[in-house]
This record gives sequence, structure tokens and C-alpha cells, in this order.
Amino acid sequence: MAKPVTGFSKKTKAEKIDWLTKTYLNNNSEALQTLQQYWNEDQKLQKLHDDFIENTVTNYYLPFGVAPNFLINGKLFTLPMVIEESSVVAAASNAAKFWLDRGGFKAQVLSTQKNGQVHLDYFGKEQDIISFFAEVKPKLIESVSTIQKNMKKRGGGLLDIELISKNETLNGYFQLHCTFETLDAMGANFINSCLEQVAKTFEAEADSYKPFITTNTFPEVVMSILSNYVPECLVKAEVSCNTTELAQNDISGEDFANKFVRAIHIAQAEPRRAVTHNKGIMNGIDALILATGNDFRAVEAGVHAYASKDGKYTSLTDAKIEDDVFTFSIKIPLALGTVGGLTSLHPLTKFAFDLLQKPNAKELMELVAVAGLAQNFALIRSLVTTGIQKGHMKMHLMNILNQVDASETEKKIAVAHFNDNTVSHSAVIAYVKQLRS
Repeated sequence: MAKPVTGFSKKTKAEKIDWLTKTYLNNNSEALQTLQQYWNEDQKLQKLHDDFIENTVTNYYLPFGVAPNFLINGKLFTLPMVIEESSVVAAASNAAKFWLDRGGFKAQVLSTQKNGQVHLDYFGKEQDIISFFAEVKPKLIESVSTIQKNMKKRGGGLLDIELISKNETLNGYFQLHCTFETLDAMGANFINSCLEQVAKTFEAEADSYKPFITTNTFPEVVMSILSNYVPECLVKAEVSCNTTELAQNDISGEDFANKFVRAIHIAQAEPRRAVTHNKGIMNGIDALILATGNDFRAVEAGVHAYASKDGKYTSLTDAKIEDDVFTFSIKIPLALGTVGGLTSLHPLTKFAFDLLQKPNAKELMELVAVAGLAQNFALIRSLVTTGIQKGHMKMHLMNILNQVDASETEKKIAVAHFNDNTVSHSAVIAYVKQLRS
């Protein structure tokens, strides 16, 4: 049985790997070789990767692909995408090509405010804390003047502080709700630094406030942290065209549009469908978020919360037909950055931003929203026409062939065979065995 290890983070990289292989892998030389073959030969670059997180032992590669032909607000883009799922880049590319000659994508940032809270416990008279806040608010704002000096020079900073009572939800719970503009930075560190200073000032001032002293009941800071739910940091993207332009093989444009809209309405009505529907949207969004070094987990959490904002989890996209014009759109919250964090450290994020022509944060929001909309269009288009598995399994074919170490000749023959035959894991395995026999 493995024993606990002490001082692991202080060990060298070689010592960490040695401990892992001895403790869990029976000194397996192949395991060690696997770790080492993913190291970068450029030692300086590898050191950069090692320092991104603690206890790094190797690099984990994901494919970095590109989806060309995205016409967005009249400008042509190629979107970088980092993802392991086989059909995502192909689907995005197909959607981009489809809309290229139909006016392309339109995108618009609606708002850019971010927020964070100082969470408080207070079990005294509500009017006392309300009066105290009104008196102390200017001092709270002034207390972060040094922290936000540079941000304010650029036009951002702390916008406002509100005292919000959450007593009805949780007894004794209040919060200082703070709103921010962080411009091209995602702003997490800036926001958290401001919140902690506001909290410190709030408690210090509360200690000398007479009504609190009289009742011996003081507000207490529980924690201070930004929120990844940013419904005031919104972007919208859409495509539209006459229904006659939507003809698909043997399906008329009008029939396709009606089926498409119905599929969206089902995702709006049924949470079980909406979860899978929105997961497909996030395939495109996460891939671009990862490529640009942003925090896809924060984006995921905020987006899914937004999908539930009206009390029921529902679709992030909408579709309609009015006067024979089909419109498909998405509106989502996105708190993104183009400076700071990995955006300025990882060489491939630098490449991604160069490829995107160095967008600012608002422009990146638009591009990401379009990636999600394109992904959803491609998926719904497949679902209401050929079905999802035909295209998805064609893309998955190569993964199955690689699992059985198929040769290039075998791959070529298998691809030709499955152009006219249904792809499944068992069918591919059986066919390769047949080839080899």
C-alpha cells in the first residue's frame, strides 16, 4: 500500500517522477519513457511549461486545429481551436463555409461589467447596517484607489458598491456587491484584490460604529471573491437569410427552417435535451477559449448558470422565422481577457492571438460567441437532416484505426470501405481483421 509523501512540492522534477514510478508503477520503464517523450526539447520552453502549475511532470498535448472561412461582421477570420473531440473543428468549418455566402455572422457586445462580492454575516438590526453602509461607502471606494490606479488610467476600475440583503434566502446573510470594468483583462486578480481591501476597510470601520457597539453586534466578513456569473457581461451573435437559401439536398429551405426552429424550441422546453444541446455549443466555445489561454471552466460555469437564469435550464440559442427570413442567434455571458495570465505567457496563445489579428477583449467575446453559434448550427443541421452519427462516426473512424495500429495502406482501404458502410467500433475492428487475414 502506498504511503503518504511529505514535501512533495519541494522535490525536483526527477525526484517526483522517481517517487511516482516506484510508488504506483512498479518502476515501469515504459511509463517513464511516456512522460519524457512529451517533454519539449527546448529546455527554456519546457521550464516555462513546468512553471504554469505545481508538480508538473510532463506536458499533456491536445490538438491545435483551425477552422477557416468565418465571415464575422464583414471581416474574414480563421479560428484556432484546441480540443480532442474529433468532429468539432470539422463542424465549425462546415458552418463557417455554409454562412460565408449567406451574409456571414453578425456579433455585438451588449455589456461588459464584471462583479464580485464581499459576503457578510450580520444578525443585528438591518437598518443599522444600511445606515452604516451609506456612511462608509465613500471610504470603501477610496480604499482601493492605489490598487485601481493603473486600471482607472486605462478607463476601467471599480464602478459601484451596493449593500444587498439576502436575509430571506439565508438568515443573517448580506453582501457588498461590487461591479467592475476590467477592459482587456479578465480581471480576476484585480477584482479579488479590490474586494479584499474593501472587506478589510469595512470591518475596520464597523468596529468603531456606535450602533454596532451599543448592541455588541458587528458585521463579520465571511469571504471576498469575484463571481464567474457575469450576466452583465453579454455578447450576442446571429446569422440570418431567406428560407429559400436553406435548401438541403432533398429538403426544401422552408422545411429545413421549420425543422431547425422546432429542434431549438425542443431544447428550450426540455432540460434533458437542453443540457446536451448546450454542451455542443460549448464544444466550439471551449475550443477557442483554450486556444487563447482563457479560463474555460469559469466560462462554462457562468454560461450554464445563465441558461438557468429564469428558473429552468434551457437552450442558449434561439431561432425564428419571420416574413420568410430565418434567424438563428445566441446570447451568452463571457468574461474574457487578452492580456495577463497565459494569454501573454504561452507561445501558442500568442500564435492564436496573432492569427485572430490581435483582438481586444470585446472582439474576442464576439469571436467566441460566433464559435458557439456555428457549432450549434452544424449540430442541429445534422440532427434534422442526416442524423448526427453519420458525420461524427466518419470523423471517429481514424481514432478507431489508430487504436488497432492500422497501417497507412489499411487506413486508406478502410476509409474507402466506410464511405458506403456504417461506422461502428465493432465493424471497424472486424474489417481490419478481415484485411489482415
